[in-house]
Amino acid sequence: MSQEQSKKLTEPKTWLSRRWHWLVLALMSIALFLGAASFNYFMQAGDFIKWSSPDEAANYNFAKLYAQEGRMSFFEKYNLLAADIIHPRSYLSVRGTIMPISFLGIILIYGKIAGLTSYKVLPYLTPLFAAIGVLFYFLLIKEVFGRRNALLSAMILTCFPPFIYYSARSMFHNVLFTVLLIAGLYFAVIMVARSSSKAMQAAITKFLPWVYAAAAGAFFGLAIIVRTSELVWLAPLIIILWLFNVKKIGLAKLIIFLAFLLVALLPAAYWNKILYQSYWQGGYEEMNQSITNIASAGQAIVQNTGFNMALLKNNLRQIKNNFFHFGFLPLKSGKMLYYYFTVMFYWLFWPAVFGSIWFLLKIKKWRRRHWAYLTAYTVIFIILLFYYGSWDFHDNPDPKSHTIGNSYTRYWLPIYLGAMPLASFFIIRLSKLLKNKILVYGCQTCLVIAIFFLSLQFVLVGSVEGLYPTVKKHLAARQEFNQVMSLTESRAIIITQYHDKLFFPERKVIVGFLNNDNMLKQYAILTNYLPIYYYNFTFQEKDFKYLNDQKLAALSLRLSPVKKIANEFTLYKLEKIKEPIK
Repeated sequence: MSQEQSKKLTEPKTWLSRRWHWLVLALMSIALFLGAASFNYFMQAGDFIKWSSPDEAANYNFAKLYAQEGRMSFFEKYNLLAADIIHPRSYLSVRGTIMPISFLGIILIYGKIAGLTSYKVLPYLTPLFAAIGVLFYFLLIKEVFGRRNALLSAMILTCFPPFIYYSARSMFHNVLFTVLLIAGLYFAVIMVARSSSKAMQAAITKFLPWVYAAAAGAFFGLAIIVRTSELVWLAPLIIILWLFNVKKIGLAKLIIFLAFLLVALLPAAYWNKILYQSYWQGGYEEMNQSITNIASAGQAIVQNTGFNMALLKNNLRQIKNNFFHFGFLPLKSGKMLYYYFTVMFYWLFWPAVFGSIWFLLKIKKWRRRHWAYLTAYTVIFIILLFYYGSWDFHDNPDPKSHTIGNSYTRYWLPIYLGAMPLASFFIIRLSKLLKNKILVYGCQTCLVIAIFFLSLQFVLVGSVEGLYPTVKKHLAARQEFNQVMSLTESRAIIITQYHDKLFFPERKVIVGFLNNDNMLKQYAILTNYLPIYYYNFTFQEKDFKYLNDQKLAALSLRLSPVKKIANEFTLYKLEKIKEPIK
């Protein structure tokens, strides 16, 4: 065999030995995409495109509207008669114009992609971004902790239950936000890390750091418009990373970064102005008021030239109360961390704890990037812990349940992802104690396989809101939907508390009960124009009689059962009677 032939045979082996990790990453990303996308492929079959939460439903419907018609609102004329009550949850109606309440980023990004392709791709975009996110996560962690840690961390991420869960439940903001942030962080890191490389002296590559700065700014900006509320910790993160690299970033790259960040914010600012009459305020009225109050208190502090201590304390208290507008409850935050990290994902939590201790013992060997990582992660951890941990989320109807479907798991994705390199550090260091190379890789492989099966079991069936129970509920909801549609007119309004996301947009919906006098007056007005139905838990006989004989009779209304649809739910019709019952 000639030397040339021998070289040709060894070239593929050499390439594979250097690039095998990319093959593993590609296979993992494809598996994640197919797994998460298949959930929606089977769930959203045919013309039954429905979602398990009001936020998902709103994001999908508005992204579809934006893709098809280039607008983000529609008009409901009957709201002019009924105090804007005709709309589902996560929608806002102002003088008949119905618009999204939530942040506009996911609608703009997904709507634009769907506009260039088809609205049918909408359920599959988050799984696609999640798969790409695994690659960027590997690249980011590699810059800080090295290739082996990055590969192990990416493996943990690929099978991590909340990441899979919210990739499959694909119209939530959180995975898209996380992926855009990871991409922004990666470009920010290489903007600094590679700016002094000899390769940068080449004519073609000397401008690459500026390109990286532009990409970092653009991805950060897109992440901000997807979940603007995360600025409470994103802003400190950006400042910390800048402070660690002031000299390396310089003025030119900083200006480019900020310029592209602002450009990425412009579409959301434009639509905010159209929808909410403000470039920087959105549909969340409480958040708008908090921002206004914080700005007012900050201005008062700056203008406090006489240094009035009482005034200073009062304004600082106002900033704190508005920042933690759902309260500041450290004890509750600790309990939520225990339930949604220590207990729920113990296979990540404990390796991360021991890994952080082990990592701290190596503090003398830390480099600048390690200091920056630990400082940023500590600040992010503390803010996210107390900011969201103080809230009271009950996405599950049972307030005592702690399931993957509760919002803590998606709001704390940055905490989980930041812990993965520390867990990987522990696994790598622990396995190296074996000293034998084969045993080292064998130990790491066994641990990863164990994490994989624990994670997969949990995300599928280990929680009452896992993917498998969600599919079962969805199939039952389809039967419910078909029956209600067959029993109601196309122009009907359905009053409901829980099923607005199921019946809209095929039917107009009102979120409410029959116990509010002001709402009952609006229902009475609407019965003059449209068929009105009520769908909720079946009334007991005494409650049904009380409603008809007293509350409804006073407004010349009467409720009559149409059909019992499910075990606990009945469809009723609300009609006007000619004369009040005496």
